[in-house]
Amino acid sequence: MKNFSLNKGLGALWYPLIFSLYLCCTPALANNRLRQNQSLPLQNQISGTITDGINPLPGVTISIKGKATSGTISDFNGQYKLTASPDDILVVAFLGFKTATEPINGRKIINIQLQEDITSLQEVRVNAGYYSVKEKERTGSIAKISAKDIEKQPVSNVLAAMQGRMAGVNITQTTGVPGGGFEIEIRGRNSLRSTGNDPLYIIDGIPYSSESIGSSPTASLLGGLTSPLNGLNPDTIESVEVLKDADATAIYGSRGSNGVVLITTKKGKIGKTHFTANYSKGTGSVTRFMDLMNTKQYLAMRKEAYANDGITTYPGSAYDLNGAWDQNRYTDWQEELTGGTAEYTDLNTSVSGGNSTTQFLMSGNFSRQTTVFPGDFRYKKGNVHVTANHESDNKKFRISFSGGYTVQDNNQPYLDLTRESRLLAPNAPALYDVAGNLNWQNNTFTNPLRHLNGTYNALTYDLLANTVLSYNLFPNLGIKSAFGFTDLRHDESSTAPSTIYNPSLGIGSDNSVLFLNAANRQSWIVEPQVNWNKLYGKAKISVLAGGTFQNNTGSQLVHQALGFPSNSLIYNLAAASNVTITQNDESEYRYQAFFGRANLTWDDRYILNLTGRRDGSSRFGPGKQFATFGAVGAAWLFSNEKRLRENRFLSFGKLRASYGTTGNDQIGDYQFLDTYTTTGVAYNGVVGLLPSRLYNPAFGWETNKKFEVALETGFLKDRIFFTAGWYSNRSSNQLVGIPLPGTTGFTSVQANLDATVENRGLEISLRTVNFQNNDFTWTTNLNFSSSKNKLVSFPGLEASTYRNQFVIGQPLNIVKVYHFTEVDPATGIYQFEDVNGDGEINETDDKQTIKDLNPKFFGGLQNQLKYKQFQLDFLFQFVKQENYNANTTFNMPGTRSNQLASTTNHWQNVGDVSPHQMYSATNGVVRTAYFNYTESDASISDASYIRLKNIALTYDVPEKWMNKVRCRLSLTGQNLLTFTNYKGADPEFKLYDYLPPLKVITAGLQVTF
Repeated sequence: MKNFSLNKGLGALWYPLIFSLYLCCTPALANNRLRQNQSLPLQNQISGTITDGINPLPGVTISIKGKATSGTISDFNGQYKLTASPDDILVVAFLGFKTATEPINGRKIINIQLQEDITSLQEVRVNAGYYSVKEKERTGSIAKISAKDIEKQPVSNVLAAMQGRMAGVNITQTTGVPGGGFEIEIRGRNSLRSTGNDPLYIIDGIPYSSESIGSSPTASLLGGLTSPLNGLNPDTIESVEVLKDADATAIYGSRGSNGVVLITTKKGKIGKTHFTANYSKGTGSVTRFMDLMNTKQYLAMRKEAYANDGITTYPGSAYDLNGAWDQNRYTDWQEELTGGTAEYTDLNTSVSGGNSTTQFLMSGNFSRQTTVFPGDFRYKKGNVHVTANHESDNKKFRISFSGGYTVQDNNQPYLDLTRESRLLAPNAPALYDVAGNLNWQNNTFTNPLRHLNGTYNALTYDLLANTVLSYNLFPNLGIKSAFGFTDLRHDESSTAPSTIYNPSLGIGSDNSVLFLNAANRQSWIVEPQVNWNKLYGKAKISVLAGGTFQNNTGSQLVHQALGFPSNSLIYNLAAASNVTITQNDESEYRYQAFFGRANLTWDDRYILNLTGRRDGSSRFGPGKQFATFGAVGAAWLFSNEKRLRENRFLSFGKLRASYGTTGNDQIGDYQFLDTYTTTGVAYNGVVGLLPSRLYNPAFGWETNKKFEVALETGFLKDRIFFTAGWYSNRSSNQLVGIPLPGTTGFTSVQANLDATVENRGLEISLRTVNFQNNDFTWTTNLNFSSSKNKLVSFPGLEASTYRNQFVIGQPLNIVKVYHFTEVDPATGIYQFEDVNGDGEINETDDKQTIKDLNPKFFGGLQNQLKYKQFQLDFLFQFVKQENYNANTTFNMPGTRSNQLASTTNHWQNVGDVSPHQMYSATNGVVRTAYFNYTESDASISDASYIRLKNIALTYDVPEKWMNKVRCRLSLTGQNLLTFTNYKGADPEFKLYDYLPPLKVITAGLQVTF
């Protein structure tokens, strides 16, 4: 009768029936069985809560030791229920935490606290695009940050959250004005063209355009750059993976040449429905101001300039000296024009939940930022994000949907006031007169606040939706297909009304100007896919095959309107006396591809990964539209070798390498065709056409060959984890315009240039668990990148129009400048090297000194300290580089323009390490020497820096104080401290006449119930 034991699975409902049968049929036997079963355990309902010591943990697996079929999963509140015997042992497992065992010992309520296991990260699955892989099993180079890193940063663009956190990923913010752009390079610049070096963005499986959506005439405030990722709410992001080497990127073919950025948004999880609200409020300000001359220093400079020119009577235009302006007045114009306090407000709400088959998440976000400029300007953004997942009861069918819609409303002044705040004389008049109107000081003063009468406005509507259907035909064979759609609409305007001019000039609204830019982008994509995997003894095989069918359409219409009867009608094109269409483009891009992957893992020690893609692009002519790209990656998990498996010091070891090719078709549409442009001029009532591009169907894809070898090692149970990788990428068959003689009527023809660009570098990552116990944990993450970009070959370079831009053996991002030698002690004028010895300084022959503006190395150092309910995170970003210094910011010393305070050490001070030539107000020779100085190596200096990029302090309020409501308090900061010798506003900044990134401090409250 032992086959009917409870422990063998008949269950508690059968036991009374069997027991009664024994009593009726065989009393003696029944008595004997009763005595035996007195030792059998009874089944009880066990319940409890799983926490990390502070917060409940949803999704934790709770099972009974030795019983594979038993178990449950904790809900959102960390609560669980299951049936077990009094002498059973619970096994509690959750990724990122140490597995716990807990004997039941007759208890019915068992609360369990898990201890975080930071050393288990090798089991985390990494998104590789069309597939996912365990961190320890990947053969490619993939960097990752998660929501835990992103949510602690007060940023509106996810690219800002990535700065300093990933090896090989260099990101620069181009402006501190809200809604501005970012520049990103993954392992250097591959193309000779200034465009076509952006990575591929993939959001929830949908390709997303990396091109700026701004227009130079309208978005001059932002430097013409508007990041497309501004429309993505960072709070909705679950993780960001960056694919870098050939093994990781070749499956994306031509689109993966410059790296791939995979963005995965948050999804609903199993558990009770819960609501979360996160509110933060903060301020932003300029990180630092330049040390400029005060009024006394400034006037001394001006007087000496006239004296050096032999002028004793100051001209009427010298308002600062001839008494028209108060010579005792002093205003710090940097503080006045850019020293305001920007306000940051952010509100995020979400509701999510679900059962084992269906999960959902809905979230909404509203954020508002003002600026440091005077006036009421602001950037507002609203976002709605929805996801839903469903799985059939038999686990064969699955459908998932994610969608987001964002509206951005950006209202800023007509122009950035940063440059004027540095140039304006310190004794210039007040900005407003006694009546509260703009002050023009009897026509002696160009009031910088005139720009506030003009405005920059941008409205952006961004829709992104994706659906994935999958079905498991057999246990080892599944099919799925993804369907994606994007729709971006961007309306941008910039106005320069007549009120930006001095009223005494008599400039009326007939000179007011309006710029309009309307840009639209739509795309759809379908990607069917089949997956097969099988285990044969020690061999584990995975095969993936699929296709891509993508269509992009876009249009851009740019207007310039001049002359309005009234400035109140400046937005009405019909009211303008002159309307010019400067750009009217419509384009369509079609892309098809077939891709595949085969992966073999042998005995958990040897891994071989093959990826390939056959691409077709409409951007190339007949016969050149298709190309094949592929890669091979291999890894050896030497820590799984028998001799090392029980090694107490080495806990993980992997050697991996990859080689392959990717491509690039980022050249724009219709480049191989004969194209025509309207002349805008009517002849006999008909507007003519002008040929604008020559036909050349012979050019094809750029090709990037990538090689990498890397070592990954973990020590002391991965408490110390070290990764070092070396890569070499060569990009050839460059897609550029081949110069043509002017007699052809064209300056160039689109073609493949036989030039090769090489990027080599070293990337190092180090993670250490410095201390870990139940109450206190301290971890450190360091990443370091050193790269070298080089033009390897360029046949016929010296005879081409690129001869002054590129040099063989040098990086692409170089500048040729004059070599500054001294200040002539006799004349006090800058001197430069006369390279060709002709006695003259000219641009063509004497600009031969090469300066490399690429970073020598960069990286970040992050620390995380947790003590009970408190957590402190801080990140230091560091960059070693050279950049243009403050000499390029200011006008010539001696003119009516402020200068750095150090300029008071003028040319007579021979001991000054940065000597300045004599001051001059009118001398043409001195003026020419100054402009040469700004284009010399003296204007490029060390711009290295160490920056406290981010700091976040959080406190989790104990739930017992909040009646089971989860509450978190936070204090965060961005760009707080910068350590640098750079003589300028901000060493990170490339657009030095624009507002640099701001220092931001916010306080937040998050509640969940």
